[in-house]
Amino acid sequence: MKLPEAKNQFINAWGKLGSSWGINRTMAQVHALLLISPKPLSAETIMSELKISRGNANMNLRELINWGLVEKEHVRGERREYFSAEKDIWKVAMQIARERKKRELEPVKSLLNDLSKVEGDKKNPEVKAFTAIVSDIRDLVGKADQTLDTFIKMDENWFLGTFFKMLK
Repeated sequence: MKLPEAKNQFINAWGKLGSSWGINRTMAQVHALLLISPKPLSAETIMSELKISRGNANMNLRELINWGLVEKEHVRGERREYFSAEKDIWKVAMQIARERKKRELEPVKSLLNDLSKVEGDKKNPEVKAFTAIVSDIRDLVGKADQTLDTFIKMDENWFLGTFFKMLK
């Protein structure tokens, strides 16, 4: 397989994977293009490579910057903005985990904390059923949050060593 075909397949696959992280396909494709690029790219190059509009490129670049996956770079002698992606995949995975926790898990935890304070007769079957399920979900989300915190804080070497020990 020639490099252009391989790049295209990678960009498309990363785009599909992006929806698993909670981002849109184009945003993931922009990220993929920047991941495999050996040098920073301008928005114009990204638009051309992915055949997307300027607005789409700018919106997705801005969001990737907000996620902490892409940063602007100054290229000497150029007036345009250039963009590059973090190349360390472990750091990318950790940043995605942090962002998903912040954007998804923390709002759910906050909502469940509020819902657990429901008022009403604790002997009422409806109140009892509601508080029981909210409590169970809150416990599950709390465990997921602890697991994610552990994952985010762990060292890559420790994780890989533990993972391979489990496979034996």
